[in-house]
Amino acid sequence: MSQNSLLEHLLELRRRILRSVLAVVLIFALTAWFADELYRYVAEPLLASLPAGGSLIATDVATPFLTPFKLALVAAIVIAVPYLLWQLWGFLAPGLYRHERRLVIPLLVSSTLLFYLGIGFAYVLVLPVALAFLTGTAPLGVTIATDIASYLDFVLTMFIAFGIAFETPVAIILLCWSGVASVEGLRQKRAYVIVGAFVVGMILTPPDVLSQILLAIPMWLLFELGLVIAGLYQKPSTETPSTR
Repeated sequence: MSQNSLLEHLLELRRRILRSVLAVVLIFALTAWFADELYRYVAEPLLASLPAGGSLIATDVATPFLTPFKLALVAAIVIAVPYLLWQLWGFLAPGLYRHERRLVIPLLVSSTLLFYLGIGFAYVLVLPVALAFLTGTAPLGVTIATDIASYLDFVLTMFIAFGIAFETPVAIILLCWSGVASVEGLRQKRAYVIVGAFVVGMILTPPDVLSQILLAIPMWLLFELGLVIAGLYQKPSTETPSTR
């Protein structure tokens, strides 16, 4: 690669990073306006699980101001994910072969949808179950008063964990398409994958069996879905630059 070509690539990367940052900032300007409403929405599963007299608290002077804005920033990044991936695609596309470009776009779209699906699954199904278990285990005489910053960190951890776990089909497709693994080989390791899914569920979710199952079973089903889709793709033969 010549020096001019390298400089052009760096300038293009800079332009796309600046566009991505600008997109996040613009969306943040909107989500920040509704920061308190967003936090109330996220706090609903906990508030519904708290016993009478339980409440959220702030243990630091600046926490009531900063925590909702932290959520608003994370929400802006999550909302901007399709545009961020589009910028990544625009930077990588010129260096990809034709068959690679045909595969990458569906993977970018599906990975985005799966990430959103994982977050929605965690919010609608997992959080109510996990929080009901955790608040129900408080010893007699203990008043539950969760710090709003600690609760947000807990929720974001759950969202990220489930969002990444729901990317299992994309990971399977990439492994098989790149030749690192084969569909048949992964099928033979199905039992290990199922055990691994439950181990991941045990690590990433609160210490109750139902929450672990709610993560492990979707991961297993998404693994099976990934095998089905990966079977439609074969590792492409080596192409010459003329086929780009």
